Amino acid sequence: MKILAIETSCEHASVALLADECVRQRTLEGQGAHSERLLGEIRALLAEGGMKLRGLDAIAFGSGPGAFTGLRLACAVAQGLALGSGLGVAPVCSLAALAEQGEGEWLLAATDARMGEVYGAAYRRTENALVEVAAPHCVPPEALELPVAGGPWRVLGSALRAYPALIERFAPKLAGWDADAVPRAAQVALLARHQVRAGRLLPAELAAPLYVRDKVALTTAERLARGGRA
Repeated sequence: MKILAIETSCEHASVALLADECVRQRTLEGQGAHSERLLGEIRALLAEGGMKLRGLDAIAFGSGPGAFTGLRLACAVAQGLALGSGLGVAPVCSLAALAEQGEGEWLLAATDARMGEVYGAAYRRTENALVEVAAPHCVPPEALELPVAGGPWRVLGSALRAYPALIERFAPKLAGWDADAVPRAAQVALLARHQVRAGRLLPAELAAPLYVRDKVALTTAERLARGGRA
């Protein structure tokens, strides 16, 4: 199985090429460089793997939630490449790609959503898949909870760095945590295999980001209410 994957939901973007059991990955640091370097990195990755787009089984992308601009970029590039090569598209939740990096059975992915909120989703690792326990959602950090069922939990993501009090609050139920983990294209590619095998690829024109939250910025009144400046 051969899958090209794109993940640009945060400032640590990456592209990956899965060929059978081998995964090659390239990273793009700095959000401003994503749009400028993404296609060049994809071309270099394909050349490194000795592959052409038409020889792939699918194009996968981290669908979010995450930075709106990054999600639109990944989706648009995936759509363009898929249309040009006659391939299907596999959208993969970026929180699932983050959780896939964790060890153990019970995993919570939590990222900084800005504007005083966090994105969260919970998963259970089974022998064959990562099963969603709590769907992706956006809440204030004090409202983020570990599911009652399951555990001990391993928590991954930038929400722990932005709101370190979460670690103390979750401590009794934690198996461990990683505040530096970010969604990566390698895990997007690995998770996309399930969609390819199940025949659940989307036509390029139907692929869309997973926003969860539809607000880009706070209003002036909201900033003032939170102690900010107008």
